[in-house]
Amino acid sequence: MAAKQPSFDFVRGIEAFTSPAQCLNDVVQAWTEYLKVVEEEKTKRREIEAWEKVTLAEIKAKRDFLIGYLEKSFDERSKNFQSLFQCIDQAIASGDNQQLGLTLHAVVELAQSSPFKDLADLSTVQAALDDPDHVWEF
Repeated sequence: MAAKQPSFDFVRGIEAFTSPAQCLNDVVQAWTEYLKVVEEEKTKRREIEAWEKVTLAEIKAKRDFLIGYLEKSFDERSKNFQSLFQCIDQAIASGDNQQLGLTLHAVVELAQSSPFKDLADLSTVQAALDDPDHVWEF
């Protein structure tokens, strides 16, 4: 039997396929590029993890500060209510209706006010939290 001649398309395909050395070089280059991308992505992940730790620490610090603010604010309110109720007791004991009326009015005013009113404008609170020189008054 006569040897079959390769088709024209097959020959063109082989010509397009360069040498095995070039093929190996292409594989090595692709692998090298892959390793670079892997390292870049690992670095990005480490940067994201570091950013996450810093951000979570900032959130925790702000949270702790806010909780402290609210605790002090409520402690102050509690002391104010105790003081006002002592005044009410004294006014009742002495029969001083004018003092009783003024003190009851003060109790109502204090009850209507909220320690959260200062937090109503969140942009102001955020700016205060971001300002390391801000002086907080309780």
